Amino acid sequence: MEPFKNLINRDTVATASRHLRRAWPRFDHKRFEAQAATGLEALEFKARAMQLADALEATLPDDFNAACDALEASLAPPLALDAQGEPLKLGEAQAESGIAGWALWAVGEFVARRGVASEAAAQRGLACLHAVTQRFTAEFAIRSLIQRHPALAFDTLGQWVNDPSTHVRRLVSEGSRPRLPWGLRLQALVLDPSPTLPLLRALQDDPSSYVRRSVANHLNDIAKDHPDLVAGWVRDHRIDAPASRDALLRHSSRGLIKAGHAPTLAAWGLANGLQGDASLSLSAKRAAVGGEIGLQAVLQSRARKPQLLVVDYAVHHVRANGSASPKVFKGWKLTLAAGETRTLDKRHSLKPVTTRTLYPGTHVVDLRVNGVVVAEAAFELSPT
Repeated sequence: MEPFKNLINRDTVATASRHLRRAWPRFDHKRFEAQAATGLEALEFKARAMQLADALEATLPDDFNAACDALEASLAPPLALDAQGEPLKLGEAQAESGIAGWALWAVGEFVARRGVASEAAAQRGLACLHAVTQRFTAEFAIRSLIQRHPALAFDTLGQWVNDPSTHVRRLVSEGSRPRLPWGLRLQALVLDPSPTLPLLRALQDDPSSYVRRSVANHLNDIAKDHPDLVAGWVRDHRIDAPASRDALLRHSSRGLIKAGHAPTLAAWGLANGLQGDASLSLSAKRAAVGGEIGLQAVLQSRARKPQLLVVDYAVHHVRANGSASPKVFKGWKLTLAAGETRTLDKRHSLKPVTTRTLYPGTHVVDLRVNGVVVAEAAFELSPT
């Protein structure tokens, strides 16, 4: 499989150079290509993008307005969308018509570096990112401008919630997420997310699933620091909610539901624990890293009416120091009829992932119904 970092390569540099020269004939393309491509193969993905941004800083006009003019004139047409408002893949014809794809990470970085210098620069930078995000994304670049010029940035984002471009409306939510993965953490919004709430309220019923998914992830970010706020948001905004918003709210509160956050469970009508009995059994007492293990849960209702249940399970992974840390995994959502006995089966993968190393030792698995632990079992994990 081709390494992800190779998405930025010498061809990326040459293509960007050609389109910049077309847009601005005075562009020093030889200097740009030499600086951007030197030692590129030895660099990791982000470092490649930053090297391209360094080369842009060295060769674009010192006047930021002129530099943005050249960049905007060099861009490919905006990415097309499908019927659900999801972006389509970059087409060959589009890539040939202007700068597109991963090269625009470097373009956004250049705008972020220069755009923080003054409020006037930030205003011009935001206008440039408005164009960039329609071809790639500007969710990383805009964060520096939000951090350094929050009043201007939020005034602009407030206007963009009504922008005709789906890409721009998504940027409103995605670019202002407090804890965007890979992005600069917006600590002021981690502490106080209130500036983004009017934006999310305006976008949660957006016709594009692309935008709504960003709103859900933004609310999930907020939930990590302000769980009660998101629980209240879910409670208030579920009233007369269309199906699309209901799905958004469920996605935004997924972490809180797994964690058994009582106000969130109550907002979803899941405040009551299981009325009945539960058991959990495993397919084996021993398993090896790289394999899998089977889980079987049995729920028996002792209630006189149906129960709406969210059933998850947590694996208490052994750490390198011998302690254990629980990781909750999504299980089942079901309605258990009065007096019903239901058997639930699941295969759990024990393959290592980039975010978690599996260590040998005793791993406890617990079963959680509406956030409450109702049963548990254990297995011994070996290296092979």
